[in-house]
Amino acid sequence: MKKHIIFDMDGVIIDSEPEYQKRIKIFMERNGFTITDELSFQICGSNRKDTYELFQENVPDFVMSYEAYNKGRDQVNAEYPLNLRAIVNEDIYPLMKKLKASGFHIGMASSAPKEKILQNLGVLELTDYFDIIVSGQEFVHSKPDPEIYIYTMKKMGVEPKDCYVVEDSTFGLQAAESAGTVVICKRDDRFGYDQSGADYYIDRLAEIEDICLGK
Repeated sequence: MKKHIIFDMDGVIIDSEPEYQKRIKIFMERNGFTITDELSFQICGSNRKDTYELFQENVPDFVMSYEAYNKGRDQVNAEYPLNLRAIVNEDIYPLMKKLKASGFHIGMASSAPKEKILQNLGVLELTDYFDIIVSGQEFVHSKPDPEIYIYTMKKMGVEPKDCYVVEDSTFGLQAAESAGTVVICKRDDRFGYDQSGADYYIDRLAEIEDICLGK
């Protein structure tokens, strides 16, 4: 039985993407830009730098510096803080307890900044369940590049074929699949994700127990 599992954060542990979409649109409108739903969907699962570059390529007259972009995004996020307790997937708490009790080695591999990951997990009282926490900002390329998962598995001392990864976004699923892991996809039809190619599909995190613990 496999005893290693890595979770993504956004969209898996917290239902944060609708909130991120709202904040990005507020930021863009403040600066005189509009983005289509199609472009909004393309940035789902991206980190901030990749989103900035996508705007440069696809939004007419988007010429602001990355420094100004970051400052503006930070300002909007400060004005509209996430209510983490309202968007946490409550299934995560009993699932984590069962995985730990069964001897699972648990990792986190998120595109978010390390500071934000630690802050969110701390507020949600989940930090102690994770043996390793890795941010996409530690790498030159974030998801869909598989480097974050390859690195995390190396740190965990596990071969890809023996490691489950729980993802939802197109980029995250592509990264996990390219890394050779056993991919568990949390279904989500709100953002036009391509969720093909996973090994397992779930609607609730509670279903992971059946996959990983064979119950």
